[in-house]
Amino acid sequence: MRPAVVCAPLRVERRALGRHVGRAAVARSGPGPARSGATARRLAAAGPRPVLVAGVAGGLDAALAPGDLVVADEVRAEGRAPVPVPSATALAAALRALGLTVHVGPVHSARRPVVGARRRALAAQGALAVDTESAWLAAGAAGGPFAVVRAVVDTPAAPLVHPGTVRRGVAALRVLRRSVPALATWVAACGAREVLLAEPRSFCAGVDRAIATVERALERHGPPVYVRRQIVHNGHVVADLERRGAVFVREVDEVPPGSVVVLAAHGVAPAVRAAASARRLAVVDATCPLVAKVHAGVRRQAERDATVFLIGHADHEEVEGTLGEAPERVVVVGSVAEAEAVSAPDPHRVASAVQTTLALDEAESIAAVLRRRFPALVEPRSADICYATTNRQAAVRAVAAEADRLVVVGSPNSSNSVRLVEVAARAGADARRVDHADELDLAWLAGAPRVAVTAGASAPDRLVDGVVDLLRGLGPVTVTPRSATTEDVRFTLPKEVS
Repeated sequence: MRPAVVCAPLRVERRALGRHVGRAAVARSGPGPARSGATARRLAAAGPRPVLVAGVAGGLDAALAPGDLVVADEVRAEGRAPVPVPSATALAAALRALGLTVHVGPVHSARRPVVGARRRALAAQGALAVDTESAWLAAGAAGGPFAVVRAVVDTPAAPLVHPGTVRRGVAALRVLRRSVPALATWVAACGAREVLLAEPRSFCAGVDRAIATVERALERHGPPVYVRRQIVHNGHVVADLERRGAVFVREVDEVPPGSVVVLAAHGVAPAVRAAASARRLAVVDATCPLVAKVHAGVRRQAERDATVFLIGHADHEEVEGTLGEAPERVVVVGSVAEAEAVSAPDPHRVASAVQTTLALDEAESIAAVLRRRFPALVEPRSADICYATTNRQAAVRAVAAEADRLVVVGSPNSSNSVRLVEVAARAGADARRVDHADELDLAWLAGAPRVAVTAGASAPDRLVDGVVDLLRGLGPVTVTPRSATTEDVRFTLPKEVS
């Protein structure tokens, strides 16, 4: 790929940006379609390269103010196919980090300056800003990375033909100068990459079952269907189900008597079921069968008067539910230090259980201390940490050594996603968790030709696709799957909706 170029249509824009933006030369590309088209043909003749258009523009949306920046996520022009800009959100984040006010949306390129009714029509079509160059300069990238950043001079409330235009123009150019470090970060992040896709990743059988349970309940009963807590720990999944008619509540006492309520995949304490019964709620239990197995094990040990050391994080919903099975008998142990300090009324009558979404090595280090201190410890007949957690952690370890960066897609409250980052870090990878592609840091991606991507068991695979699409917006991408194992587990739906 050829060296990057920053195109500044006007002389004053080029002066504001300087001669170089990072390692990219700043070229005065000329105003209007004709000169922009000529520049684009000259650039494209040399082959694909990153092209970033930076300059001033007219604002179309009433929410814009002079001096705001618009980052195009799509460039439009009459008679031309829209040009998508996959890296727009990441570039916008880099600009916001400089304290700048940034909007992301379509930029329309016109053949001549537009005013009045035409501006209002473009705004009604969703465009945020208008210029006369970007759509034509897009061809200069020749299929390489492309981006557009425009500083707003005039707006519907402050029109172009106005005594204050010169003052606003100077202010916009100052903002353009302030944007240079972020533009340089985009330039540095551009380049060819290999993306290592860890397999398995994303939804496990328990998550599939939980989501399908809510969907089936909506089909059978119609909205609203109430769900206690997040059905799975992913904001995107929750938002999608809310759009379909699911109503998420903190506790069952928020659910109108006689309504349908779904219990989330993480499991609940018996007290929650009792509260639901008292309100005459029609309960649909979406607890993951593997979590239900842990609950059953705790009940068995409590019935023989054993103290149960529950290895896990006290603030996690799954642990709250498991603890509720026998609160007088269960002691939560969240670290090696806590394992060294815990006690039991009868050290000869002790057992252990494990939160299903813990990191395997973390759980084992705690369990080892408990075994040493309590030789009579009774452990689960089969591992409590679920197959999906184990498999995803194994897949991360398999790619960690190969990757310059490792991206874990998952929400911040997803235990298994957070554990994947920790597992990757212990394996030597430079890993970060993102809820979606918009959170990727361009500076972190710079100089990283090989990026591994995975997702927690509650994250939809479409979010992984979003990360790959953003990386494609920064240069050519080769996708290489890396499989640690194959998953074929399936769970039947709860009897209430099957």
